[in-house]
Amino acid sequence: MRQFKNKYFDFSLPVFIPSALIAILFVVGTIIFDQQAEAGFSNFQSFMSMNFGWFINISINYFLLFVIFLAFSKFGKIRIGGANAKPDFRKFSWVAMLFSAGMGIGLVYFSVAEPMLHFSHPIEADLSEIDNARLAMKHTFFHYGFHVWGIYALLGIALAYFTFNRNKPLSIQSTLRPLLGKHLDNGLGSAIDVIAVLATLFGLATSLGFGAIQFSTGVSEMTNISNSIDLQVISIIGITLIATVSVLSGLQKGLKYLSNLNIIIALVLFLFIVLIGSTAYLLDGYVENLGRYLTDFFALSTNRNQLNEEGQWFKDWSMFYWVWWISWSPFVGTFIARISKGRTIKEIALFGVLIPALFSFLWMSVLGGTALEMQIDGTIDLAQVVAEDSSLALFKMLENLPYYEITASLSIFLVATFFITSSDSGSLVVDLMTSGGKIDAPQGQKVFWACMEGAIAIALLIGGGLTALQSASISTGFPFAVILILVSISLLKALRKDEQLEKEN
Repeated sequence: MRQFKNKYFDFSLPVFIPSALIAILFVVGTIIFDQQAEAGFSNFQSFMSMNFGWFINISINYFLLFVIFLAFSKFGKIRIGGANAKPDFRKFSWVAMLFSAGMGIGLVYFSVAEPMLHFSHPIEADLSEIDNARLAMKHTFFHYGFHVWGIYALLGIALAYFTFNRNKPLSIQSTLRPLLGKHLDNGLGSAIDVIAVLATLFGLATSLGFGAIQFSTGVSEMTNISNSIDLQVISIIGITLIATVSVLSGLQKGLKYLSNLNIIIALVLFLFIVLIGSTAYLLDGYVENLGRYLTDFFALSTNRNQLNEEGQWFKDWSMFYWVWWISWSPFVGTFIARISKGRTIKEIALFGVLIPALFSFLWMSVLGGTALEMQIDGTIDLAQVVAEDSSLALFKMLENLPYYEITASLSIFLVATFFITSSDSGSLVVDLMTSGGKIDAPQGQKVFWACMEGAIAIALLIGGGLTALQSASISTGFPFAVILILVSISLLKALRKDEQLEKEN
């Protein structure tokens, strides 16, 4: 593999150059042709949802089932890095980093907005307000549930195994070597890594875009500054600069401490709402919502709502979420692999799926349940608020609880720290992929990708807002779903081969 190296950069030419050029051309083209870009993003999203939704639906179920199989198979006992490998991080920090990298901004942005949007536009007709609220929470659980973390865990396990047990470079093409062999040497391997880099950049930019919108909304609410595109762009630039400093401080310092801080702030905000609100009602809601999700798990997992407006609900919601999470998977999967040396495959599968999902459920139950309670008892018409501006949902809910200035400030800070950790870990991952799998890239390279992530998020906001953010994820999520299926087959082939060699020796 051809490599370029100097004081500031150390990268694989066939991966870095195409990835950087495509990203730069996208940013420049989208900003110059913003109106055409907006129409193009919308048309592309509709086309892909209409024709390939079935494939994504099958894929996300397969990914989760495969991870469950690995956890409880004989391969679950395999320790990443070898039988005597020790974890680099304590379990709390490890889980905190998994969670912060894998979900973060989405949980804050959609915690109130999504349940209220489902409440306002129910998938079933003629329901009472109570049943409508229950249905809204069940669908919210579905979109933040086990399937999401199954996608991440699959790639995380594969990358960790090939990197630390087979001593291969930390790259997507390494996971495909047992399946595709020499075909990877003819440009296919580099093309796969380029797709992974672009999926990471666009999936991450989608989250950063949502984060910037909510951050600027919070700042606007607290200061009365107009919530404009200009403020959102300034927010992205400012937080990206802070994220760059965190990137340069390294994994053991900046990212670990910020991830722990994320969890602590989230817990403080969460506990405040639990204690100040209807505690028993919210905890009862968590148990009931979880029960409904588990009871209808298989029906939800295969629902495409085809008899209702040609499946429009699925296209607008589930379809977007699945491809967004898939486009995030190279980023989160590589990050999971990087921090999981010393853990067993079973640990990564179970801790990486169950704990983040259960915490997501609890978070959504408390914030979403509080919002729905306010809506039903007439405290505030949050459904109308969300219909006009979904980024306002969390702040308008908090406004109707005590100590609004404190909780709103905490929420703004939480969005900012999630933004920073996402950008930080995203830069780390892109560095790994474009350097040919090297663990530590030079500082100049880290700064380049941190700035590029912010630039793509800015371009998407200027070139179409939320529609552009969704379309960016879809454009890279589809091809990467195919790659993930191949990765799972290749991993299983490698595990069986290594087991056979161990028996022979």
